[in-house]
Amino acid sequence: DTSLRVTGVDFLKRQNTQQHHTDGYNIQSLVVRRGQPFQVQVSLSRELRAADKLTLRFAIGESPMKNRGSLLSLKPERENFNGWKISMVERNDKGCLLSVTSSPNAPVGKYNLHVKTGSNIYKPENGVIYLLFNPWCEDDVVYMANEAEKEEYVLNDTGCIYVGSAYNIYDRPWNFGQYEEFILDACMYLLDKSQLSLDERRDPACVSRAMSALVNSNDDNGVLLGNWSGNYVSGTSPMDWIGSVTILQKYYKTKKPVRYGQCWVFAGVLNTVMRCLGVPCRCVSTFDSAHDTEENLRVDVYLNDKGEKLNSLSFDSVWNFHVWNDAWMKRTDIPNGFSGWQAIDSTPQEQSQGRFQCGPCPVKAVKEGDVYLPYDAKFVYAEVNADRVYWLVRKVNGKDKYFKVGTETQAIGKNISTKAVGQNRRVDITQEYKYPEGSREERMSMERAYSFIRPSGLMPRSGYASTRQTVGSNTQPLVPEEPATKTGLHLEIANTEPLHPGNPLEMAITVKISAPGNWTIELIGSCQLQNYTGKVQANLGTVKETINLEGPSEMQIPLKIAPDAYMKTLSSVEDEVLILVTAIAEVKETNDKLTKDTSMRFEYPPITVQMPETAKLYNDFNCALIFKNKLNVTLENCKLLVEGLGIFKMTTFEQGDIMPGRIMKSEIICTPTRLGEKKIIAKLISNQIKGISTEKGIFIT
Repeated sequence: DTSLRVTGVDFLKRQNTQQHHTDGYNIQSLVVRRGQPFQVQVSLSRELRAADKLTLRFAIGESPMKNRGSLLSLKPERENFNGWKISMVERNDKGCLLSVTSSPNAPVGKYNLHVKTGSNIYKPENGVIYLLFNPWCEDDVVYMANEAEKEEYVLNDTGCIYVGSAYNIYDRPWNFGQYEEFILDACMYLLDKSQLSLDERRDPACVSRAMSALVNSNDDNGVLLGNWSGNYVSGTSPMDWIGSVTILQKYYKTKKPVRYGQCWVFAGVLNTVMRCLGVPCRCVSTFDSAHDTEENLRVDVYLNDKGEKLNSLSFDSVWNFHVWNDAWMKRTDIPNGFSGWQAIDSTPQEQSQGRFQCGPCPVKAVKEGDVYLPYDAKFVYAEVNADRVYWLVRKVNGKDKYFKVGTETQAIGKNISTKAVGQNRRVDITQEYKYPEGSREERMSMERAYSFIRPSGLMPRSGYASTRQTVGSNTQPLVPEEPATKTGLHLEIANTEPLHPGNPLEMAITVKISAPGNWTIELIGSCQLQNYTGKVQANLGTVKETINLEGPSEMQIPLKIAPDAYMKTLSSVEDEVLILVTAIAEVKETNDKLTKDTSMRFEYPPITVQMPETAKLYNDFNCALIFKNKLNVTLENCKLLVEGLGIFKMTTFEQGDIMPGRIMKSEIICTPTRLGEKKIIAKLISNQIKGISTEKGIFIT
């Protein structure tokens, strides 16, 4: 029988994956990027002759069909429809070497390859090819020119997420782990689950929007179940994750939402998914981020007459920080000029087109005030640009009355942060989202945004219907300057001693006045514990003083909280809490009022990691994790979480209680299975402290 048969197909995995920057993926199949050639070696039963017909068939989806574009039939040297082509590199008596170039806008996903010769069809074992977006290809809409940026935003499988408060920002190391076992398959499962059409799979805007919906479980049994209740017994507390790998592996195995996530967990997982699929992506943290402002660009904060923030009245809130993602792409669905970074957010906050999804929203549209552009630009704009209005709630004749005690126009959307390219440090990207506060461009951008968002007039927006009438149609933006007081009244809040759990919290409110003359100032100050979402957990203490100042001058009023006042709350809540200090000052002579609040975080002793600087592939090395409890309190139920991608599988070590002054030392044995720069990430959790993290790098040769 002289009919031509295929006897084997070699996917030349090593050579192809190196050229396609996909050699990191821990998977049997070939992973390549679109728009770039890869080679396959086809072995044949005899030499290829001119009359022979040889066809490569690439099929994607359930029932591939030519007329739907889901079945591609490619013959060497003929440009095929859909922009794919094959060329013959060399041929000999045993077969041929073919070069395949997919279209730079081919649908991403899993393709099955069959080789047809005459009427024979050869199905190679493991004939699945994973096709990803290609930031190295100039014709791909995710093309990114800078090599170092691709290294960071596509290839880096570790990083950190910035959290805390604008007053003190710190980093949580995070393992993205896009190359780990089952992660690529989990992403392919999400793509299938999204039910995106083949055409939509070509477009990173559609893909990133669908992934922002699927990373939360709200409408589609997606990856993570959000929980801000403080009760996590039926799952893993959001504070207990140190990476995306365990979450995505568990989801892929069970196909059920993993419990539980909060914003940085959603952002960490979405970052993994986007990088895994080949879209450049970064985690972005905004400090003092506005939520649920009903697009009136205002957040109302209600205080009682002790100056304590009230939880119950506000629908809207200011989160100490919120984390979302920026994905990099050229937008082909909107006017020119809005390509580049696009904000996407998988934390379930508001529905967009009937689903909990957000973005992609051009970061440039937020900066320019072009908030009519898809998707969800009004929502993202409000998160970083709302005004904060303080209301004092007093009982007058038995009814609640609201007195406005301050407006802050520059308090929302501060210190927008992401990890620097190629370095472990924070870089401030606020200027990508906003013009400088108070600049002419900022004013123009704001007026533009306000022409698309119609804020109702200035009324308190509490849960009482009586206060819901609007004040005429004056929808002018609030004046962006700080309220200029007649006396130049100014407040500062700071801690005077380190904020260590178990010690008294020693803080001070500084009252400054710049106008000459004698002034009487009433000051009320309060200290509370709150979650990062702004929810108050405990009232710790207040201060009330009447002070006389001879202007210009200043005075410092101390605010001290004993350990007994807060330690019980600290060890009983599941979430990490921040210390919130609020101050209201009123100048008697002029009725000038000013309100200021500051969130601060507790300070903890560090974990140190001892291990060699370098190690050899497959040669075990020892790693020691050391923690000395320098606090005045016993840390109860300590757990140590450790993970090192390519060197140590995620493990939790129960450590029991660590008394004051005691040293915990854990030794682990690591086995490097991959070359290059690797990292150990460790986190210590106890009843009293919800997370001391550290990371240390090692180079594997």
